[in-house]
Amino acid sequence: MSAKKIISLLPSATEIVCALGLEDQLAGRSHECDYPEFVKQLPVCSYPRFDTDLSSTDIDRTVKELTMSAISLYRIDEEQIRNIQPDVIITQDQCKVCAVNIDDVQQVLKDVTGNDTEVISLHPSSPDDILKDILQVASRLGVSARAEVLVESLNERIDIIKHKLRFVEDRPSVACIEWLSPLMISGNWMPEIIEVAGGKPVLAQKGGHSSYVEFEALKDVDPDILIIAVCGFTIERTIKEIGVLLEYDGWNDLSAVKNNQVYIADGNRYFNRPGPGIIDTAEMLAEIIQPKQFIFGFEGSAWVKFGI
Repeated sequence: MSAKKIISLLPSATEIVCALGLEDQLAGRSHECDYPEFVKQLPVCSYPRFDTDLSSTDIDRTVKELTMSAISLYRIDEEQIRNIQPDVIITQDQCKVCAVNIDDVQQVLKDVTGNDTEVISLHPSSPDDILKDILQVASRLGVSARAEVLVESLNERIDIIKHKLRFVEDRPSVACIEWLSPLMISGNWMPEIIEVAGGKPVLAQKGGHSSYVEFEALKDVDPDILIIAVCGFTIERTIKEIGVLLEYDGWNDLSAVKNNQVYIADGNRYFNRPGPGIIDTAEMLAEIIQPKQFIFGFEGSAWVKFGI
């Protein structure tokens, strides 16, 4: 089978392709694909229609305005697609806000390649879905055996966490904040990952979409632990913008704040990328939520404790 030219318009898909040993077939990427490091050298095939350096409040407002106007949040570079002439494009149909979606891709392909390009669309809502996506991508790219080995190794890492926690009764409540202003709680795969890591997720439903919440709701559940992992934000950027949380009336009354159990994590690299790296997320959450049981070495690089 001849090598296929692949464009990945999804950071998690880029990581999947590389984990399957097909990095040499990557011919293009999205504006958000940044791992492994070498992919930054690939042609960029998509761009946001809004300034990603805006504050979380302004990004939310701009995204809502574009959505209300029925304008796609992302622009696909048709010229790049035409130059690359990809055999495969990987995209998603789960969230029109998070990344380029399948509707935009299909329209561009109709105009540029005559629909000769194969489209793989991912729609993960749970850890199992993420592993199934790895298997799906591998099957479509002709490397199913590699995926079986990869998925087995990822499952083994999850099983190690579960096995060590099987007799641990203390399961602290955990709220995972995905957006600062307005306040949003992580959904989809994250509640289940929190459970795997030895916590009890609050204000979120397993497999459900991430949801906006009022600060009063957060005060009412008063979680033992607060994880702040903002979608698309590094630790450094989150720290710069965290002041919006500190302004809430009652922030200092939260148990997690009083007990120094507030953590800032790299939401860009880990929490919001449903690929192989989600197992890293489970491990780092395990060392945050159950520190007497686990030390995986993510502190300082993937998460930090926040204190005033």
